[in-house]
Amino acid sequence: MEDHMTGYNKEKRYECDVCGKAWQKPSQLETHRRVHTGERPFDCSECGKNFTCHANLLQHYRVHSGERPFDCSNCGKSFKTTNHLKIHQQLHTGEKPYGCSTCGKRFARLSGLRDHRRVHSGDRPCTCSDCGKGFKSSTDLNVHRRLHTGERPYTCSNCSKGFTRSNSLLQHQRTHTGERPFTCAQCGKGFTRSSRLLSHQQVHDVDRPFHMPFSCSDCGKDFKTAYYLKVHQRVHTGEKPFGCSICGKNFAQLSGLREHQRVHSGERPFTCSDCNKGFKSSTHLKVHRRLHTGERPYTCSDCGKGFTRSTRLLEHQRTHTGERPFTCDQCGKGFTCSTRLLSHQRVHAGNSPFPSPVCG
Repeated sequence: MEDHMTGYNKEKRYECDVCGKAWQKPSQLETHRRVHTGERPFDCSECGKNFTCHANLLQHYRVHSGERPFDCSNCGKSFKTTNHLKIHQQLHTGEKPYGCSTCGKRFARLSGLRDHRRVHSGDRPCTCSDCGKGFKSSTDLNVHRRLHTGERPYTCSNCSKGFTRSNSLLQHQRTHTGERPFTCAQCGKGFTRSSRLLSHQQVHDVDRPFHMPFSCSDCGKDFKTAYYLKVHQRVHTGEKPFGCSICGKNFAQLSGLREHQRVHSGERPFTCSDCNKGFKSSTHLKVHRRLHTGERPYTCSDCGKGFTRSTRLLEHQRTHTGERPFTCDQCGKGFTCSTRLLSHQRVHAGNSPFPSPVCG
């Protein structure tokens, strides 16, 4: 035991002349220096991938052989390395050995703590070469890059729909299985995502009904989450970070880009069960379904007339208020909606489909 402790407390005498990090053995220093030089002398004979040390190459070989020699005694799951097994076992023990010195939040992995620290520092060292956007981790950057490449490596075995993230696929699969693993303890209602459960629980919070803790500094509108606020603020900033790789059109939300991409692909994955008509988005299908059900959820407070869309109600209300916000820049005539303005402008362009009542 004494010999072991002597080795454990051995002075780290071999210092890196680039970053100052010290090691106990010259061989450890030699391996470390490859981080700075980029040297990777150990090559995989199967795929050609390179590694800085022989131990990492041996672990990599298990990718090709499928060997997983390290088994979890709790659930039987197998792993390629002892380190992967150790990290997995923290799911069973609840151990989170890495704590943030700023806010106290704890993590099972050191990499998780490093990524988290950038929340406090604002550091985003991983930059997209296509759009210049910065990310806290290389994993987040890799996922983002799929917006530019169109890659969707996670595919649903039921409907073949593709996803950029594995957790997005998992959530989607619940639409097929009906699984709702996140259950409200008060009313028993189930949800496919934890975020939806959290939003729902505000219904039961009598002290803070529909609590909206995140406020927009521009217009004062409140939101349930910081993410919803961030998306909303793009209305004020004009930011549209999601660009179409085919035509260059930009969108404020990823969902808008996905729907737009179906204009190019012709894909209409949302089908009406009554008439089999296809739609690019679930929202468009939902509005269409009202033609079959007769539902008109948007009602005019002046005359009681109902509408299938909120935009139709807004246009209708202008007949009561007299508001005509769309004005022709050539003759000053005002219109209640943009489509009527566009039709009118053809009169000036000489492209009107209707003959002039004056000149025929």
